[in-house]
Amino acid sequence: MQNYAEAVRDFVEKHATGLTAVFVAGAGLLALRRWLAGGVCRSKVRLDGKTVLITGANTGIGKETALDMAKRGARVILACRDMTRARIAADEIRQQSGNGNVVVKKLDLSSLQSVRDLAKDVQENETRLDILINNAGIMMCPKWKTKDGFEMQFGVNHLGHFLLTNCLLDLLKKSAPSRVVIVSSLAHEKGRIHFDDINLDKDYKRQESYRQSKLANVLFCRELAARLKDTGVTVYSLHPGVIRTELGRHLFPSLALWQRIVAVPFVLMIKSPWEGAQTSIYCAVDESQANVSGLYYSDCAPKTPAPQALDDAAAKKLWDLSASMVGLA
Repeated sequence: MQNYAEAVRDFVEKHATGLTAVFVAGAGLLALRRWLAGGVCRSKVRLDGKTVLITGANTGIGKETALDMAKRGARVILACRDMTRARIAADEIRQQSGNGNVVVKKLDLSSLQSVRDLAKDVQENETRLDILINNAGIMMCPKWKTKDGFEMQFGVNHLGHFLLTNCLLDLLKKSAPSRVVIVSSLAHEKGRIHFDDINLDKDYKRQESYRQSKLANVLFCRELAARLKDTGVTVYSLHPGVIRTELGRHLFPSLALWQRIVAVPFVLMIKSPWEGAQTSIYCAVDESQANVSGLYYSDCAPKTPAPQALDDAAAKKLWDLSASMVGLA
């Protein structure tokens, strides 16, 4: 044992510089990982007797958000396209939360008829809606069209949620104080709304399309908040962070092999779905935000969005265009 201790001491003395470098690098990586994890929602508020609807809640941050809402005692509606996966997710949420009041409803955001069908279902069968979380999304897909002929990313990320929210406004107002949470992205900072070519038919670039849809989310939040002033319904948009979810399933396969190899260490450093859900949860429940509306959040705190996301004229113009596209009076 003494010989072993001496050998260790000798090794440490001979490699002191290298061991110090390794320790510092390790501590730095841990600190970076903690910083990248972002803020955490500390609110302990209960949601007993309240109803929460979350789109795309069968996986990723949507599922983690749904689990949190269920643990708080809410009736949680998972509005999803894939009913098989949604039912599996609902079972897991019931088991982990101890809350049996978790239900699944069909929603395909690429179909305006599906959106209307869900809204009708909720209006007819739910007595209240306290929190609507527009979480579902698609990212960096090829140039696909929705069932109604719209460009897929703009159609799913913005138009589907725009119609759903408008169809449920009466129930949200009836249930006030209530909240609408819109999951956007930091990508909105490089986005612009192509009012003259909203479906990007002239020159489709998947990154440009995604950025446009995420900017539309923030502008929608801003205009919706203005229209809902003094109704008791508050609105929030947010950047959840860069997260290990299925959202990048259309991006990763398109990368070159060397790019995938380089990306692996970075993937290990980014947020988990639980960490990514914290800002959505914060906007949905935190008491300190009860009387504010129309703001943009990141890491559980208000942040200033890009200048183009603060353009009230553009927000109104986008609203009018969206209403025309989805057939709202």
